[in-house]
Amino acid sequence: MSAKQNILGKLRKSLTGTTPIADNFDVDLVTQPYTYTAEQRIPQLRKLMEAVHTEIHLTSGEAWPALLAQLLRDRQLPSLLIAPTTAHGQKITQHWANNPDLPALKSYDRPMEEWKAELFNDTPASLTGTLGAIAATGSLIMWPTREEPRLMSLVPPVHFALLKASEIRDNFYQVQQEFEWAQGMPTNALLVSGPSKTADIEQVLAYGAHGPKDLVVLILEDQ
Repeated sequence: MSAKQNILGKLRKSLTGTTPIADNFDVDLVTQPYTYTAEQRIPQLRKLMEAVHTEIHLTSGEAWPALLAQLLRDRQLPSLLIAPTTAHGQKITQHWANNPDLPALKSYDRPMEEWKAELFNDTPASLTGTLGAIAATGSLIMWPTREEPRLMSLVPPVHFALLKASEIRDNFYQVQQEFEWAQGMPTNALLVSGPSKTADIEQVLAYGAHGPKDLVVLILEDQ
């Protein structure tokens, strides 16, 4: 018997004959103060995210590729990392094909080990989708996939994130219920409110130490 099995066995034995304590969880306590109308969700989310240095842009399902291209030019970013097999990756590829003067596109389509140096040293920006957002906390919901691994949103200094307005939820409890996380947590679920920041013992705040220095969210108001 391993040490782990021995410890778990003792814990289970100690519960013999006991009665579980009733869970007096009050749903209203964690939902009613954090419930918003459709008109309130974007302003609420924007207020909280901009307070922690996130950049927010309102756009549409048709206009966002052109807006993204303009933001890249404004920041003088030479390239953008995308997931080419996603719907938004395909839309970017099409827009770029019609506008050949735009910054270069890089595709995350091979194992990281094959281009680690380029990813970490020569990839200034990336774009990923999101699963939605939480208005109550001002957070994006991100669930990395094989097409968009965590490194896409973690390594490049500038992270552009697409968010559909219809996928902004009121609170975290609503998210847990809709995604049925009680039935099985995802391998890597992320709640992201702003760019990476840290402070040393002298309380000097620095951005980009452990992730993107800039987070730019494009909210698709018509989706």
